[in-house]
Amino acid sequence: QVQLQESGGGSVQSGGSLKLSCAASSYTTSSNCMGWLRQAPGRKREGVATIDSAGSTSYADSVKGRFTISRDNAKNTVYLQMDNLKPEDTTMYYCAADLVLGRCRVGASYEWRYMGQGTQVTVSS
Repeated sequence: QVQLQESGGGSVQSGGSLKLSCAASSYTTSSNCMGWLRQAPGRKREGVATIDSAGSTSYADSVKGRFTISRDNAKNTVYLQMDNLKPEDTTMYYCAADLVLGRCRVGASYEWRYMGQGTQVTVSS
């Protein structure tokens, strides 16, 4: 059974940094599209970043230059380094795997087969 376990969330002040991790079990992150999504209560789910099997990445405009998605194939783990965090980044962040509809790019990836339980990120001003 595929499992995605996020970790690394927490509370930071504006301008601070956090690094989220997504450890996958029964799934090979290196050979598939992986993504990070976020969703605040009452708001539409938003794609944050994606990384494909070749290592190509994409980002939402709101996080470009501040967030970096990466992958450690040996650990079967995907990361999201978040720098210069802003209060508007506050929400739940989810790891996603196995894109079933769309392309491996933010804004074009519409449906994922697997998602983790999420990790909360809170940024105070």
